[in-house]
Amino acid sequence: MSVLTVLREWGRIGCIGFGGPPTHIALLRELCVRRKRWLEPAEFEDAVAACNLLPGPASTQLSIFCAWRIRGPFGALVGGLAFIVPGLILILALAALFLTGTPPWWISAAGAGAGAAVPVVAVHAALGLLTPSWRRTSNSTSASASASASDQSRSTARPHRLRWIGYLIAGGVASALVGPWLVLVLLGCGAIELASRDRGGDRHQPMISPVLLLGQGTAAVAGLLAVAWVAIKVGALSYGGGFVIIPLMQADAVDHYHWMTGAQFLSAVALGQVTPGPVVHTVAVVGYAAAGLPGGILAAAVAFAPSFGFILLGASQFDRLRSDQRVRAFLDGAGPAAIGAILGSAIPLGRALTGPWQYALLAAAAILLFALRRGVVLTLLACAALAVLLGTLGVTVTG
Repeated sequence: MSVLTVLREWGRIGCIGFGGPPTHIALLRELCVRRKRWLEPAEFEDAVAACNLLPGPASTQLSIFCAWRIRGPFGALVGGLAFIVPGLILILALAALFLTGTPPWWISAAGAGAGAAVPVVAVHAALGLLTPSWRRTSNSTSASASASASDQSRSTARPHRLRWIGYLIAGGVASALVGPWLVLVLLGCGAIELASRDRGGDRHQPMISPVLLLGQGTAAVAGLLAVAWVAIKVGALSYGGGFVIIPLMQADAVDHYHWMTGAQFLSAVALGQVTPGPVVHTVAVVGYAAAGLPGGILAAAVAFAPSFGFILLGASQFDRLRSDQRVRAFLDGAGPAAIGAILGSAIPLGRALTGPWQYALLAAAAILLFALRRGVVLTLLACAALAVLLGTLGVTVTG
């Protein structure tokens, strides 16, 4: 198979991949397993599981892995870029429209309307992760306990589950109250879970590099270095799915560096949801707000670089990664904390709403997502359309 085929097929997915990771995984499975038979079903499912063990955008890493498996390192680069770039171009164009000068009122209204739905979208995303995470906790407990000792299994399960609840609460509180330090909480929860299961002295080694990286990054200065630091947190230190990038970015972009207003950040999150490709594209809007087009490109490049590195350097070790109990233990701590962070992010996101009409749209979004079970993209577009309609009726709908 030629690299041009990778470019064409992965580019197609990058253009039509609306709806986030579930859509991306389904499209990659249809292409690589069912239609072209480039991968065996079991190999594809193992790759999905392994990518979910890595920090950063799992569906992006899966797209890079599939291209690597089919056409080697160069194919991985081509496929990954083809998957990322279409949505990146679109979201940067929209960022220029929303953030530069004075856009038409209906553009501002649409962004503010979609942004009004973002807090409930965050809650929806977190709730969708809660049950799988709890089940993984139960499975991990069963695997670590002796199969012949049911009393020991029960005694192991209770503290493990209590720790899971503690990690969830810690992530939520950190996201709501101390956003800039959220990464420390995620790493700390992972380290605590790793230490709680550790029996040997040298098993803390996997934690050394992330902690050193964090310590060096906190000294990042303003300007492009600050953009790069925010982006590296998004790309290399985020656990628990694409939406955990929201609390990681919000405190820096809005409160610390003042690159954006709260309303602009809500619009940025909405843009990341309604454009094709990975949700991590949102970081490009933050970079654009900080330093224009160079900042947007830099933020995207830094945020996605770890995904390419993880696959190009480690894809051949995926089997070992999945069976490494230390990796599993760390993620059993960081994962629930990340879910709590997504839940907690709804509080500062909600505080960014500016008018009664936005709270009305927030309630409408909750009905669409939870009562009517509509998709996230449809919900955001409906709220954007409602805001424009309200504006035509004379309601002031500025973000």
